[in-house]
Amino acid sequence: MLTPPVPKKRPIEREHHGDVVVDDYEWLRDKDDPEVLAHLHEENAFTKARTEHLAILQEQIFDEIKHRTKETDLSVPAREGDWWYYSRTVEGQQYGIHCRVPANGPDDWEPPVTDDSGAPLPGEQILLDDNIEAEGHEFYALGSFDLTADGRTLLYAVDVEGDERYTIRLRSLDDSGREYSDVIEGTAAGAVFDPSGRYLFYATVDEAWRPDTIWRHEVGTEASADVAIFSEPDERFWLGVGLTRSRKYLVIEAGSNITSETRLLDASDPTGSFEVVWPRKDGVEYDVEHVVAGGKDRLLITHNDGAVNFELVSVAADDPQGPRRMLLPHNPAVRIEGVDGFRDFVALEYRRDGLPRVAVAKVPANGLPAGATVDDTLHELAFDEELFSVGLGGNPDWTQPTLRLGYTSFVTPSTVLDLVVATGERKLRKRQAVLGDYDPTRYAQRREWATADDGTRIPISLVYRHDLVDLGVPAPTLLYGYGAYEHSIDPGFGIPRLSLLDRGMVFAVAHVRGGGEMGRLWYEHGKKLEKRNTFTDFAAAARHLIDEDVTAPDRLVAQGGSAGGLLIGAVANLAPKYFSGFLAEVPFVDPLTSILDPSLPLTVIEWDEWGNPLDDEEVYSYMKSYSPLENVHDGAHGGRHYPPILAVTSLNDTRVLYVEPAKWVARLREVGADALLKIEMAAGHGGVSGRYAAWRERAFSYAWVIDAAGAHPSGE
Repeated sequence: MLTPPVPKKRPIEREHHGDVVVDDYEWLRDKDDPEVLAHLHEENAFTKARTEHLAILQEQIFDEIKHRTKETDLSVPAREGDWWYYSRTVEGQQYGIHCRVPANGPDDWEPPVTDDSGAPLPGEQILLDDNIEAEGHEFYALGSFDLTADGRTLLYAVDVEGDERYTIRLRSLDDSGREYSDVIEGTAAGAVFDPSGRYLFYATVDEAWRPDTIWRHEVGTEASADVAIFSEPDERFWLGVGLTRSRKYLVIEAGSNITSETRLLDASDPTGSFEVVWPRKDGVEYDVEHVVAGGKDRLLITHNDGAVNFELVSVAADDPQGPRRMLLPHNPAVRIEGVDGFRDFVALEYRRDGLPRVAVAKVPANGLPAGATVDDTLHELAFDEELFSVGLGGNPDWTQPTLRLGYTSFVTPSTVLDLVVATGERKLRKRQAVLGDYDPTRYAQRREWATADDGTRIPISLVYRHDLVDLGVPAPTLLYGYGAYEHSIDPGFGIPRLSLLDRGMVFAVAHVRGGGEMGRLWYEHGKKLEKRNTFTDFAAAARHLIDEDVTAPDRLVAQGGSAGGLLIGAVANLAPKYFSGFLAEVPFVDPLTSILDPSLPLTVIEWDEWGNPLDDEEVYSYMKSYSPLENVHDGAHGGRHYPPILAVTSLNDTRVLYVEPAKWVARLREVGADALLKIEMAAGHGGVSGRYAAWRERAFSYAWVIDAAGAHPSGE
């Protein structure tokens, strides 16, 4: 009989608003403590032993993912300036290779293509080979990648720990390939060159891992001479820096979860002062895009000032706080998500009826002949499937005549399209290859609606295989949920998921409140003092699937990660009777402890999402009422006990610390729950790096899911 690790109890008292909480496992927070590390290794050993019976299934799933994936492949090139840029992968290598080939003059807007072998394009120049950069490191992530406007110098930044702190380096792209002496450590992701290439701009983080300062670095100088050009004192706000697509303006964006502020600087004067577009106003978010209309610089601004689902206005770039021209007024049925500006057209992204949409409008050319007109109305792009996702792909060039789109659904592999804006023609550039016998007509996708406790209709998306699943007979099912930060879980294809579908499983997504699927109010009604809606919506979705005989309680597994891991932990306490297993990935299951500590990463900025339990007793009591760790129970008083639980986390995660699931699993075991903890010892919030390692981790989780759902392991 295997015995799970039992961490020592070292009680620590926490008192807020007169409430005293005794935490026996807070000491596990110190990851430098040899005793903590020893315990985590014991947890991994226990999980490995307990799942040894799944080793063959795990290897089968890994092989299925690998054999369905075109391992040597390349992306559709995107043009910027005088080059076509793309990345490619090579069979047997963990990471991508970033490349380019020269364009054939200013009118060359047809991406270069090769055969289906994924071989390098003729004339290829390799800019960065991530496999080489990752050598000698257990973890590798690329956080910044930019080139000077003349294409002669590369900026790249790498994290080899998983803690999302990157080191910037510069490389010449001439024949020498020499590395510059410039090395800048401890940066956030997203560094960029100014258009001249003389300067680069980057962000650094404070002790709470918040990007709080923007710096200007002159190429060829020591990092110690860099100039801090803007520092954000408000701990709720994160900073980022970039360029408009037109390269007309450098941009500094400051944003909390509910408020934003943008500063612009004419890029021709990179040492000048950034000016505020609109002063920040609590609860108002806005995004800025540059266009030229009628020969004048204009700013397109999407904002929610008095418009909960956002509206689109235009202002003069030299007087952004002056008169506003209304372009798209607020519509309660349409959530505007953003606008992208180009020389000759604009593209709008928005949501309607729970799905993402794209529309395009032409920008009148400067100097039109007298009497000439241009159709500048928005035209929505229509698609045939009931459930789908569409969004803007790589569109880096201000002058491009085409719009790159990404399209997918639960059954349609990821697809790259180019829309020729002048004619409306759509050109299929690439569809994700699925090797083997994949046939999309063998699968079905559809939407159902559950009824929440308060009568709200909750959308559920389902995908399943026709010939293995009759929705009149309960089938093993994986129900996924997230429900936070207005993040939408839209339809999308996944090769690993086929290993579930082909074993007769249904994959379902509960689009619960707290996400953004149904508009801004969908988010507002699933946060702060309405957060419990997220959890009861998910339970309602499970109940609906059971009542409709899609599945049954002994065949239904729930999955969620990060804030979705909080959802899983809360539902495990709230409605364990509906489920045969819970898969919680990097789960935020000790939210009250974290949100009460302003020194921890992300805490202060998170108060806009969860409330501030430090200063508000009502928020404290409300969070405590749903915190998974605080509400672990023994199933007494008629409640059903927990089904099996698997928690997966990473030692170097700076967003949701490993200590949360470690404490949660220890507490669950106190009441007799069958809980496993798997910890990646060299990874961050996104898990392990490298595609093969990631496939193995997904194979491990899916093998556990198949077992917990009672699906046939062989897929027969």
